[in-house]
Amino acid sequence: MLVRQILKTKSPELISVTPDQTVVEVLRLFRDNNIGFVVVSRSPGECLGTLSERDCCYAVAEYGIEAPTMRVADIMNRSVVTCSTQDLLPFVMSLMTDRRTRHVLVMDGDASVGVVSIGNVVKHRLDELLRTEQALSDYIAGTPYH
Repeated sequence: MLVRQILKTKSPELISVTPDQTVVEVLRLFRDNNIGFVVVSRSPGECLGTLSERDCCYAVAEYGIEAPTMRVADIMNRSVVTCSTQDLLPFVMSLMTDRRTRHVLVMDGDASVGVVSIGNVVKHRLDELLRTEQALSDYIAGTPYH
């Protein structure tokens, strides 16, 4: 399965924050949108870095009570893990494993166009396995193909 096929099943909106926003503002955005990852940018499609729930937790562990009022630019991840819309799911899975990340930013040229999360990967792999199981069951039972 291609990354672009996964993106078609998701909301097209890529939520981003500016480098000047505070950590607590981002955490509220996470809560209000039921997400755990944002792109840091100043304009649509741009990517200066990313910020995840994990990055925020590390900031609290490092800076204590100062963390909530810190700027995103001070704690964002500048080493962004990316893939393209044409990459295959196993490649994205290997990126997540090798780079120990739960989110991969999807790029179309120089523009960020979406995010693939570990949850997206699990859902699509599970769907594939269920389709395979059904096809094998139909084959064993002699059910005609559709």
